[in-house]
Amino acid sequence: MQSFCLEVKGDYACFTRPEMKVERVSYDFITPSAARSVFDSILWKPEIRWEVERIEILAPVRWISVRRNEVGAVISTRNLQTVMTAGHGQLGLYVEDERQQRAGLFLRDVRYRLHARLVSVKGEALHNPAKYAEMFTRRASKGQCVNQPYLGCREFDARFRLVTTPHGEPEPCAEIDGDFGWMLYDMDFSRPADPKPMFFRARVVRGVLDLEGVEVRR
Repeated sequence: MQSFCLEVKGDYACFTRPEMKVERVSYDFITPSAARSVFDSILWKPEIRWEVERIEILAPVRWISVRRNEVGAVISTRNLQTVMTAGHGQLGLYVEDERQQRAGLFLRDVRYRLHARLVSVKGEALHNPAKYAEMFTRRASKGQCVNQPYLGCREFDARFRLVTTPHGEPEPCAEIDGDFGWMLYDMDFSRPADPKPMFFRARVVRGVLDLEGVEVRR
């Protein structure tokens, strides 16, 4: 199946490390799952899925530390079921009572070139691939999307551009090179009630993260 390429950039990004329990600390660059979500935001159908093949880091890794307000609670499932059964009750959260101030270590001025291909969710040959290719190309070239793509957090919106030819495009940052340790690859939704994280070893070569054939562990 044909591969597609997007240039994605934003003022801020946070691809949160799952081992950080309280404070938000970002990975050094975009994760494959976050890259997939950008493609999903432009074209999503239940019969297809995106496989990210390659991530090119186009801007140096820059950090910013921010302290912000967050809501530290969610509506409980038990309370929701009680209200639904009774037909009345209180489902709201009072922000002033649940507000928490947390620090975060985010990325700033990020820019990536993402490569992905369309495949069938069943692992079979995609029926009528030209139709999906035309739909994605048309939407991406016009800046259209199903929902606003974002960079890790919904408040960090992403701006994207369809790249049709690599000629004349900027080179990846060669100084970003080395082993960046274990990184979140994606979530395994084979059991929707109990999704499991999947990880891989992120090795960047002169600004390029090649995802073809990487070993994914659960």
